Amino acid sequence: MAKRDPFVDHVLELLEPLGTMRARSMFGGFGIFHFDRMIALIADDRLYLKTDSITRPTFEAAGAAPFVYAGKRGKPAVMSYHEAPPACLDDAETMLQWARLAVEAAQRAPAPKRRR
Repeated sequence: MAKRDPFVDHVLELLEPLGTMRARSMFGGFGIFHFDRMIALIADDRLYLKTDSITRPTFEAAGAAPFVYAGKRGKPAVMSYHEAPPACLDDAETMLQWARLAVEAAQRAPAPKRRR
């Protein structure tokens, strides 16, 4: 049986009102999926929500940092996910407001490629 992560469980509980959610272990962290769309990722006990050109300014205005990892040759690679404002983890209604932006961004993104 897979080891449960209390932080992931807490995030999934906060997101529950949005509908079907699941977490999948990925690259040392977790991907959070709303149906078949990844709307968030968790790395180093930090929650990052999906952004796009429409929602990114809202996250940036709130001071949310993007998710950055060491890419090829150690160069920083920035993904289209921004850290959730701290209040999201303490208040379900605040979480839902920000998570809805992530769901919308994920729905606007191209459909995920199907595995064969």
